[in-house]
Amino acid sequence: MAERIHAEIVAKVIEVARGEGADLAAGDAVLLLESMKMEIPVLTGTAGRLSHLAVGVGDVVQEGDLLAVIEVP
Repeated sequence: MAERIHAEIVAKVIEVARGEGADLAAGDAVLLLESMKMEIPVLTGTAGRLSHLAVGVGDVVQEGDLLAVIEVP
């Protein structure tokens, strides 16, 4: 089973908090986005391992874009 994290708004990726392969607890930050001069942390909803990071620093994402995939044990 996997949790797929999608962008909720148009934003720019300003920080990658965790890399692929990182173990995550529910509520851990994966990315930090910026939109309209506001910083928005992207948090995981469940514990697991970050198996795929679809974006990098400087990328601009659109609403609905895939950001990351968390493999849930």
